[in-house]
Amino acid sequence: MDYFSLCLSVLCLTGQSVMHIAFIGRLTGKKPGFRHFSVYFSLLCILDWFFTENALPNAAAVATQLLILYDINRIALGSPRPASLIASIFAIYISQLSFGIMNSAEAVLFPNLIGKALLYPLLLLATLSAFVICACCYAATLKFLSLAEVCQTPWNGVLLLPGLFFFAAEWYILCTSYSRIPSSLSHGAVVEHGALMFLQVLGLAALLCTLYAWQQLCRSLQIQTAFQSLAQAAQAQKIYIAEAQARYEQTRAFRHDIKNHLAVLNGLLNHEKWDEGKAYLKKLETVTSSLSFPWQTGNPVVDILLGEKLGLAKTNGITSEVSLLLPHSHEIDDFDLCVIFANALDNAVAACQDSKGTPSIRITGKQQGGFYMLGFENTCSYEPLPPAGTGLANIRAVAEKYHGAVLTEKTGQLFSLSVLLNISLHPESISIPTN
Repeated sequence: MDYFSLCLSVLCLTGQSVMHIAFIGRLTGKKPGFRHFSVYFSLLCILDWFFTENALPNAAAVATQLLILYDINRIALGSPRPASLIASIFAIYISQLSFGIMNSAEAVLFPNLIGKALLYPLLLLATLSAFVICACCYAATLKFLSLAEVCQTPWNGVLLLPGLFFFAAEWYILCTSYSRIPSSLSHGAVVEHGALMFLQVLGLAALLCTLYAWQQLCRSLQIQTAFQSLAQAAQAQKIYIAEAQARYEQTRAFRHDIKNHLAVLNGLLNHEKWDEGKAYLKKLETVTSSLSFPWQTGNPVVDILLGEKLGLAKTNGITSEVSLLLPHSHEIDDFDLCVIFANALDNAVAACQDSKGTPSIRITGKQQGGFYMLGFENTCSYEPLPPAGTGLANIRAVAEKYHGAVLTEKTGQLFSLSVLLNISLHPESISIPTN
């Protein structure tokens, strides 16, 4: 091996090591360090020397490289198994196709330049071009796919099917292509290399189209889930409003009959029927307690919702504290309050069930000028929080409707959710993306 081939080989191994490690780190949401690159580069150098000295097939070298990259991703970086396999397959598949395209171009264009000085800068230019193609494909893949998010869903295994298919197709191309530039090239060989280059370009295009379709599928599923959540919230609010109206009718009927109740009680006391008077007063106390809410926020719909959610929390041993007085109903729509409180409390109860110690939920509300701040605090586990789900997305949508904001913070075993609403402006309708 001459010095130019040696330097070119070292350049290729260095570039592939950097790009592979950086790509799998970005794709899986990990942060690889210099030690990961060093280990991978050293193993690639050993692999290249071993397969070159023993004249082993390139397909076996690619399979071994895939195994090494998977082990670094799975063991050193700690990525889940499916995410590690998908990232490793895509990293090597894209790089192999990128270099395969340039190899086919070299086989067609460079045979007549063998022995000439122009060959060396053109080979270097072709290598750099392969790196540029590879980097562009990596960037497009990262735009369409993020395994740091996908690995939290049960859909990531579907990506293994097209990934393995593409990798198998590239493996076949690698086994049928030439590893060296021939001294002369016949018309049939030109056609063959041209066809191989065309197939490899189609392979990259097929991968990017598949990832784009995957991205659109995930978005449509997320939108569908969001619509289902909003429909459930709307149905729940109808129940809360109906119950609030029923409570109101019962209260108005009780107020209408209060004079009669007082007259009966006065008659019993005048006739010194103390036992009967106490029993009648006990009945009145029972009726009034059934008409009142455990928490008084100034909004009957929220009062009923708090009674249901926090009543469920109490049965699970979760203590709760409520300190808020909500603005008038024309400032914040009842449906929007239902979305905020229902989703926030459902998440809080679920987090409290996973926490250790004494689980608790605290709800506060404070108005300052034209802004209203809702605060939810609850205990949680020390484990990192899962990705934001549909519930938090619905809360953000309501906050955006009122030109507000949502802030989440986790400190130890305490999670806090703050929702800022601008109640000085008339709320606008939420726009749901249609694409």
